[in-house]
Formats: sequence, C-alpha cells, structure tokens
Amino acid sequence: MKIHLQIDDKFEETEVHICASEYNEQIERLMKQLQVTQMNAIDGYLQQDIHLVKIQDIYYIFAEGTKVYLYTAEHEFESKRKLYELETILAQDFVRVSKSTLVNIDKITSIQLGRLGSTEVILDDESSVHVSRKYLKELKSRLGIGRN
Repeated sequence: MKIHLQIDDKFEETEVHICASEYNEQIERLMKQLQVTQMNAIDGYLQQDIHLVKIQDIYYIFAEGTKVYLYTAEHEFESKRKLYELETILAQDFVRVSKSTLVNIDKITSIQLGRLGSTEVILDDESSVHVSRKYLKELKSRLGIGRN
C-alpha cells in the first residue's frame, strides 16, 4: 500500500482519496476507520447514573440477551447501544472475538490455545475471554500475528 500526503493551503478541508484495483476487505476496513470519528469516551449506565466511560478503561464489551455491557476494572456498565454499533464506532480500538464479545486490543496480554482448539485471550487484568474459531483469524490479523 502506498500512502501519499499533500499539504497545501489551497485545501479548505481534508480530503482522502483511495485508489485501488478492486474493492476488498482491506479497503472496506480502511473506509470504516476513516468514517469513524475519534472518540475518547462512551456513555455507560450504572443503575440510574450515566457515566462517560473512557475507551481506554474498557477491557471488553459483551452482549447478554438483549443487553450490552462495558466491562472495566471497577464496574460493569450497561450500554444503550447495540453491539454492532459499538463495533463500528470503536473499530480502531476493539476487535470482535465472538458473536457476543468485542475486546480492547490494547488490553490483550496473551492468547492461550487450549486443547481441542479452544482459544482464549488473557487481558492485563488477568481476566480471560473466549475466542470463537470464526473470529480467530481476524484477531491474529489485527495483532499482526501469523502469515497474511
């Protein structure tokens, strides 16, 4: 991939041009990342209180039934957003590891490959999250592990 940067005061706003021979998964990911505005915090609910939870403090996000939770070291906040919405909003910082769970990439310390093909990620608070086989390749890719 080639990256070109042109700085010129004739531009009134930032423009991004993507030139490719075909539309593929890499282009789609790049476009999603460019479309998502950079966020520092997300709203989380704890009983009747609304908290602004810093994204860097969230270890993982999981869905249980119809509810979605933001797991931090101190609390489990409820989110009013759908898991797929959070996946899009937080695409730069989080990776999907199962149908119901997103993990903060910066919190991953190791991946444990268990017997019978089971896999778990270990986070820096020593909690573990199951990784579905379906999402293992994407996880490794986002972490820069293995072959492309």
